[in-house]
Amino acid sequence: MNANTSPLGTAAPAAAHDAPAHDTPIAPDAVSPARPAGSTLGVPTILPTFDALGLIPELLRAVKDTGYTAPTPIQAQAIPIILAGHDVMGGAQTGTGKTASFTLPLLQRLAKYASSSPSPARHPVRALILAPTRELAMQVHESVVTYSKHLPLRSVCIYGGVDIKPQIAELREGREIIVATPGRLLDHVQQKSVSFNAVEVLVLDEADRMLDMGFMPDIKRILAMLPTARQSLLFSATFSTEIKKLADSMLKSPQLIEVARRNAVSETITHRVYAVASNLKRVLLAKLLAQEDMNQVLVFVGTKFGASRLAVHLARQGIAADAIHGDKSQAQRTEALEGFKSGRIRVLVATDVAARGLDIDDLPHVINYELPHTAEDYVHRIGRTGRAGKQGMAISLFAPEETTYLQDIEKLIKHTITRADTKQFALEDADTEKHADASENSRPARQSSHPVRKAQPENRHREERPHERLEKPRDHRPASSRPSPNAQMAHLPKLDFDPNKPYENKVGVTAETSTKSSVTRRQRTVAALLGGLGKK
Repeated sequence: MNANTSPLGTAAPAAAHDAPAHDTPIAPDAVSPARPAGSTLGVPTILPTFDALGLIPELLRAVKDTGYTAPTPIQAQAIPIILAGHDVMGGAQTGTGKTASFTLPLLQRLAKYASSSPSPARHPVRALILAPTRELAMQVHESVVTYSKHLPLRSVCIYGGVDIKPQIAELREGREIIVATPGRLLDHVQQKSVSFNAVEVLVLDEADRMLDMGFMPDIKRILAMLPTARQSLLFSATFSTEIKKLADSMLKSPQLIEVARRNAVSETITHRVYAVASNLKRVLLAKLLAQEDMNQVLVFVGTKFGASRLAVHLARQGIAADAIHGDKSQAQRTEALEGFKSGRIRVLVATDVAARGLDIDDLPHVINYELPHTAEDYVHRIGRTGRAGKQGMAISLFAPEETTYLQDIEKLIKHTITRADTKQFALEDADTEKHADASENSRPARQSSHPVRKAQPENRHREERPHERLEKPRDHRPASSRPSPNAQMAHLPKLDFDPNKPYENKVGVTAETSTKSSVTRRQRTVAALLGGLGKK
């Protein structure tokens, strides 16, 4: 079968026991479709429709309700392979429909277990989806809820930063699908509120980010708790040696799906960089936001503290801005994200970790206030814009010390980014004004220091007075009225030794004295019950 043929035909033997009775059979050659000459990385020249992918009517109705008519390349390849029961290692650039490519076949596999019974025993955990961040977990769970609205399947989203008790209550009611971050999932394992005995499907989404965030030990602990007889799916925007090692440990004969060149960026994104000193980046950013038509901008910085400082600075400049990073509570992050989506907040300043999983429709501009230290992070950052074939703009501000990072980025994406001129923004004049304002602000401080200088002679006299006090004051009283030295020492206790002679330790005297005191000391009466007087 060539790439233009609809993937319909005889069911694959390996998936005969997995697919529901009402599933449309999948052709065996749909697992590894032939690639005609001139096609790119196995992507069919003519994409099939959702009806031709073998999805059940309930899922087709949910897809139609969302307004989608044709699958994306990653969906066209991944859905038939996952329905056939194979493990998958999928790579696609952000914004290509990667979430739906594993959500739809996962729901179809679990459709045979769908039940409206209120009993928790009828709703054990059968699918586990792991995501690196709260935002990405919520985005995936939203897709699960959207596509399963015509199926009586239950799902829950588990992440940290919120109270764990409501999540425990939902798990006790029974949930077939769990979307979770690794850390909070292990918290539920310790609470014994979740069981993995019935898990049939495991999905790792954004696996590369999980490795970057240090989740590898947590992932290994979770993998050890899952049944060995399961279907595993690994999706990542970028592939690395570590990702391949993880795939080898958790996947069984996986099918590799890569619909775009590795670490490639969308062709609909326009790249531009500005060479600017680090101390002038704030000035340039404010001028960019003022001169160009930027109504919705996502700005990336390297640290949480830098994100908060930049958001406060932009707010002082009259620009509606807010920050989102890991130190903020989930309620604050959700409020900032909702304000950014609704247009109330014009600029959202974010770190790499917090922005991973942000799903914002028609985001036109992304600005790298600081270049990422890892070139792959540049691909993730700008992947927030230019989605679904729409145009996007990626602007980067780089200082001379960041030149090496820029070279690594250009080498990774195999594209030379256009250098834009900063003369139109008159940054030198702004820097001169900034220094002038700083010098003016420092003048009152110099003037206020003059009174202190005038008071220096007084301080000098005050410093000399303590030396005068050291001299013994003269006594002008007559000699007859002065107290004698013996009278002055009369109130002091008498010494048992001569202070003018060397001190000698009188051990014997001390012992005798202590013996006499013990003899003459009156004994205390002790009660008979305590073994004292009157004891027989």
